[in-house]
Amino acid sequence: MELVRRQGFVAIDELASIFDITPQTVRRDINELRDCGLVRRYHGGAGLPSTVENIAYEARQILNLEGKQRIAELVAREIPDHASLFITLGTTTKEAARALCAHKGLRVITNHLQIAALLSQQEDAEVMLAGGTLRPLDAGITGEMTLDFFSNFKVDYALMSISGIEQNGSLYDFDYSEVRLLRVIMANAHKVFLLADHSKYDRHALVRVGHIADYVDALFTDRAPPAELAAVLADAGVAVHVAGG
Repeated sequence: MELVRRQGFVAIDELASIFDITPQTVRRDINELRDCGLVRRYHGGAGLPSTVENIAYEARQILNLEGKQRIAELVAREIPDHASLFITLGTTTKEAARALCAHKGLRVITNHLQIAALLSQQEDAEVMLAGGTLRPLDAGITGEMTLDFFSNFKVDYALMSISGIEQNGSLYDFDYSEVRLLRVIMANAHKVFLLADHSKYDRHALVRVGHIADYVDALFTDRAPPAELAAVLADAGVAVHVAGG
């Protein structure tokens, strides 16, 4: 997958040589990755996945799970007790919610049923769940009602994820309604923390959210950003926190 992201396309014979396996094994592995939505199968090899459709939620939940958990633990250390938070949709933000379960006195606004369920187990946590249209695939709530709900609050921290970060610092996602909500969330938080593992670097999606310098205070990731993006972040004053592994 990293080769596909770097090169755009990798041939079966090339992969067989790199990993010292048979072309038949490569074809079988590519088919499994394709079924998860992680790559596209082409004649003779594999290429970048679709820019208009995200990876299946079931695959995203296990993709680089260890890295996402390290990011979650790192960001949880930056959130004090008795803080107010927006927590957006995403598998990394879900792990962050799990890591925050030991905090005291949190006030959390979210549009993710699973995040709400995790944090509601804490006796002194107050969890507010947005209304709207429920998406059965990922337990997310979206729509005009969700936008209206979030616009009523101003919080200490927003914990958000994203589908792709280009080298020039542009943020992208797949769903226009989610992008509209992200803009409301980022505009109504004193601090915006972007949680993104290294698979989001230079990944392309359909809808532009905006530029990272205009919205984000800190990036929490599991691997240092590429040089061009790192320079953009430094120029913009965006703090970068890398969770070691």
